[in-house]
Order: sequence, then structure tokens, then C-alpha cells
Amino acid sequence: MEDKIATHVRDIPRSGIRDFFEVVQTMRDVISLGIGEPDFTTPWHIREAALFSLEKGRTGYTSNLGLPRLRESIAAYVARNFHITYDAPTEVLVSVGVSEALDVALRALLNPGDEVLYHEPCYVSYSPSAILAHGVPVAVPVHEKDHFQLRAEDLEKRITPRSKVLLLNFPTNPTGATMPREALEQIADVCRRHDLIVLSDEIYAELTYDGADHVSIATLPGMRERTVFFHGVSKAWAMTGFRIGYACAPRVLIEAMMKIHQYAILCAPTTSQDAAIEALDHGEAAMRHMRDEYGLRRNYITAALNAMGLPCPLPRGAFYVFPDIRSTGLSSREFSLRLLQEKKVAVVPGPAFGACGEGFVRCSYATGLDQIKIAMQRMKEFVEEMR
Repeated sequence: MEDKIATHVRDIPRSGIRDFFEVVQTMRDVISLGIGEPDFTTPWHIREAALFSLEKGRTGYTSNLGLPRLRESIAAYVARNFHITYDAPTEVLVSVGVSEALDVALRALLNPGDEVLYHEPCYVSYSPSAILAHGVPVAVPVHEKDHFQLRAEDLEKRITPRSKVLLLNFPTNPTGATMPREALEQIADVCRRHDLIVLSDEIYAELTYDGADHVSIATLPGMRERTVFFHGVSKAWAMTGFRIGYACAPRVLIEAMMKIHQYAILCAPTTSQDAAIEALDHGEAAMRHMRDEYGLRRNYITAALNAMGLPCPLPRGAFYVFPDIRSTGLSSREFSLRLLQEKKVAVVPGPAFGACGEGFVRCSYATGLDQIKIAMQRMKEFVEEMR
């Protein structure tokens, strides 16, 4: 059947993260700093809302756009926390995670051959998602010396007459980078001058540290009308399994996205939508508690990595660090495989997030501090043995 598979699907590589963790699954007693999933249990009041939804027999379809009550909660939450106003009935779409929202946005926007610019290292799905929508992914490398922020001049150098979409993710997976307002204003200027549509994945927006203010590019002059704002409840509220994301955008874009969503997915699960209402309306205290715990872990793991001679800037967002392992003389994959085999600590090789991730590994601190401490001691021993 190999020759029957669509070429653009056959040629897409498997996820570097999932490939690596298939190896992890064959081993016992591994401390995983790999998968980007909160170790917290979803707060009880949110789980209770899901249970109550089931008890009431709310098990049918919803509107294709999502429950009206949830869309109202989303619009209110986004206005309150991001300072962007959207019309709940016409400018909000509830999706099955942010990944589905991104997929339908790309399919709604791209004609074959249109280019999608994105900063790299980046989340593993961005380039394949563009290809699956018959677009052409164009990576814009970002660098440690720039705190892994996207520079306007680097973006502009890669723009061609086929460039149509810019995909942003700040705070960033895998680097934890954030973008200050001044830098975003320069990016916004490039987008306006070159008529780019921006897809802004802000799923980690609540997880910022040291008093850093998260700024959405959609708040900048002339950007709301050319931006699709993506967010969801998976990361900040520890609700990955509920699979609720959402997109906010001008009505014409949401209508186009809904056409694809209604035929491919129909609607997100009703029980999950009811739980998301509770999270957005009443979950901020629990979210802040989890963020504070992540902050403590971030401080510890960053200090430990630097102390063992693996340069690692303090990330300002998300729950990842991206240490430089080149001083060990190993490639990212060699480092990760040997650390796993010899010390039973799992990290993700940097190239899983794009070619310019070589020389780095991603460590997630969305795991308990006691486990992080053991993992850091094992990694220290490994690095010393390498030298």
C-alpha cells in the first residue's frame, strides 16, 4: 500500500518526540523530563463540573462553534486577561485542542504553494501542519544569543511573494522564550507591510514568570483584523485530556474555519466544554498556584544545569528549559540516548524541534521537584563522566 499513500503525507517524518519516547516506554524506572504535560491533576472543582455535566445527561452534540455559554466565557476571559474584545456568537470557535484549531486555520487560509513562516526551534507540529494544508513551511531560525526571540530583520529576509501566514508561539515550546512588546511591535510592522496573516499560539500565556507581562500581537495597532488568536485550557489548568482549545478571529475567518471543523469534527465533547466553562470562570486561583510551583521548579532546574556546565538561560515562560549540551562533545541525540540508557533520565533531543535545535535538549519541569532533583544529580554525573 505504500504507493497508495498521498505523497505529502508519506514524506512527513514522525514526531521526534514520540519516536524518542517509544524507546523510553521500553525501560523501567525512568525519570521523564520529556513530555510537555502538567503533572498536576485537574483541579477538583473543574472535574466536578465535568461529573455534574454527565449527571445531568449532557451527552449530545453542541453547536459546531461550541456551547454558546462557553464562547461567552472565552470572550470574557480573553477580554479580561488579554485585552482583546471578540464577539462570542461570531468570532469564537471551540476546537479539539489548539492543534485542531491550527489545522483548520491553515486549511482555511492556504492555497497550494502559499508559504507559512514560523520561528524555529518550535513545537513539532507546525511544519507538518503547513504541509498537510498544502502550504510550504519556511523556518526562521532564532538563536540563544537573542534569548530565542524572533527578530524582525530575520523574518523579513525570508519573506517572498508567496508568503501568506506567520505562525507565532510565545511563550515558546521548547525554549520558554517570551517576546517583549517592543519586539512584537517590530514583528507587527513587518506583518502589516507584507500583508501577512498571523496565527498566534498563546497556549502558555498564563505561565510567565518574574512579573513578565504577556502581550498578544493581536492587541497591537492594525493586528486584530489580521490575527487568529489560539488558546485553550490544556496547559495552565492541567486539562490536557479534556482536549479543549479555541480560536478567536474576525468573523470571516471563523466562518471559514467552522466550515472545515463542522465536516471533520462536528464539535468538541460536551462534557469537556462544560468543564472548560468552570476553568475559565472560576479557575484562576488554581492556575496561579500551579504557575507558582512551576516557577520554583524552573529556578531549581536552571541553576542545576548551569552549575554542571550546561549553559541555560532562565526561561520567562512555559515549563521548559533548553540547555546547551555542546560542551559534552555529543550530538543532541547521542546525549539524550546515552543519558537515558546510562542514567535513566529522559530529555528530548533539540532537533525534534527543528534543525537549529542541534546542540540543545529540552527538559520539561512539569514534573515533581523531588524527581527533578534526582534527575539533575544523575545528569550531573553523566556530564562529568563525558568530560
